[in-house]
Amino acid sequence: MYLAAEKGDITTIIGGIAPNWGPFGGLGNEARVMIEVVMAVAILLCLGIAIWGAAKQRIGATALRDTFSAEQGKGLIVAGLTGVFIIGSLGTLFTIVYGMAV
Repeated sequence: MYLAAEKGDITTIIGGIAPNWGPFGGLGNEARVMIEVVMAVAILLCLGIAIWGAAKQRIGATALRDTFSAEQGKGLIVAGLTGVFIIGSLGTLFTIVYGMAV
């Protein structure tokens, strides 16, 4: 058991569980960076929608006493955070689906 521990290190362990981009594994570094940038922009957009919804809910519920605006704010918060979750898990979902197909 001690000899097996000598052969590997932490990069071997982490490299074994890290996704290898699944179907996008053959892409170049530039394409991977572009995919990451698009996903980052989409996540920031979804977070902006969630923040806008929180502000709309807060203003509608207290200052204006507008229940319709407050309900719209709740919907925007849920939509924005759901978008963040979906976009954040796309890499994992692609890897799982690609792994099941292979």
